[in-house]
Amino acid sequence: MDQYRSSGVLLAVSSLPGPYGIGSLGAPARKFVDFLAAAGQQYWQILPLVPPGNGASPYMSPSAFAGNPYFIDLDELAARGLLTTAELERAKVRDPDRVDYAGLAGSRMALLRAAWERSRTARFQPEELDLPWLADYARFTVLHDRYQLPFYQWPEEPEAPEREEVAFYTFLQQEFYRQWFALKAYANKRGVRIMGDIPFYLSPDSVEAWRRPELFQLDADGRPKAVAGVPPDAFSDEGQFWGNPLYDWTGHKQEVFAFWLERLGWCARLYDAVRIDHFRAFHTYWSVPVEAKSAKEGHWRKGPGMPLLRAIRQAYPDLELIAEDLGDLDAEALKFVRNCGLPGMDVMVFAFDSRGESAYLPHRCREQSVIYTGTHDTPTFMQWLHEASPEDAAFARRYLRLRDDEGLGWGVIAGAWAAPSRLAIAPIQDILGLGADARMNTPGTQGDHNWSWRVREEAFNPYVSNKLREITHTYRRGIW
Repeated sequence: MDQYRSSGVLLAVSSLPGPYGIGSLGAPARKFVDFLAAAGQQYWQILPLVPPGNGASPYMSPSAFAGNPYFIDLDELAARGLLTTAELERAKVRDPDRVDYAGLAGSRMALLRAAWERSRTARFQPEELDLPWLADYARFTVLHDRYQLPFYQWPEEPEAPEREEVAFYTFLQQEFYRQWFALKAYANKRGVRIMGDIPFYLSPDSVEAWRRPELFQLDADGRPKAVAGVPPDAFSDEGQFWGNPLYDWTGHKQEVFAFWLERLGWCARLYDAVRIDHFRAFHTYWSVPVEAKSAKEGHWRKGPGMPLLRAIRQAYPDLELIAEDLGDLDAEALKFVRNCGLPGMDVMVFAFDSRGESAYLPHRCREQSVIYTGTHDTPTFMQWLHEASPEDAAFARRYLRLRDDEGLGWGVIAGAWAAPSRLAIAPIQDILGLGADARMNTPGTQGDHNWSWRVREEAFNPYVSNKLREITHTYRRGIW
């Protein structure tokens, strides 16, 4: 992390505005970059770019490397003659505030397939990108479409995937990453660094579990022997039963280390900085029996520790790493994350307990940390303020000097930006002072409310950018 004070905004690509039902990598993303630059922000933090899994979660992905094809910008395809004006009109949706994943599943791939068909006879053929993982991913996705079952329920020797279908999924990933690299170059040119997010685990039905089963604790049929989760914590009294396969850190340490270096090497191509989700699993991870009825039945097992982290930092010394060190950490795990050399996270929405002295209060934050007003898993700060106990809410109002005439959200941003932390990040929901209907995800639940929120384009207006720039300058974040 840079040694000067900086700040940024958390916004998932899926949450960007636009007429086609989900955020994209085209003009809406560039307009958001322009907003960040006008507001004096140096970082755009996103959620994982990978295809989502169950419940539209980007943390249960079938691939560690592929991009979500729903993010491909349709207007850019049309500009190359691959889509028609009529097709774009039919792709527009009425609801600008929510992603309808079921609706996209029923229509978007057919539209992208039409673009692929036209691309095969187009005069302009863009240069192919080097995506070393793509062949396996394309074959896996074709077979998944064919059998409509998890890979461990496929025939023992599945028929070879059709070459035409493999070519279609190859086209999607080539288009996705052409657009992504162009967007990243645009952001960097405007002085905005991209912070990615790497999920610690993958889906049990992933191309990696299919092609590289030695990386995971799987049985002979490819099913997990035990699965990931967390014990009871601030997010859930029952703990969380995630269901991801666990890495085989002991049986195939060399192979798993090599895979993690491969993942971080890919991240180094995609991003300027990376938040490592569930970082505490480097120290110890929660192993839950597959037949368990609750995550509480799990137990802690030893993770890869400092040797893997040292290997990553040695291989990619220029990649900024942020440790997501939240959750209930015992003394040894806390010592590990505090001494690992990476900045951790201090989350302000957890700070205001009127009965005690939280380490997340802005004045107590560590200099080598990232202070967040909230994350994709927490309530928005305004939601918390309305749902907290009267004593806690009153304490937050006093501490942050919140003013109704100014708008409560700006006091929240000022409180975070004033902290000693080198980097301050706020979800766009907190910058806009939005409430419960703008929450991104509620851990331990499933439903249409998770991962579906979108911001409207009119939110990126001069008043908001000027106000954010003023606060950023006041607390000496960025280079002025």
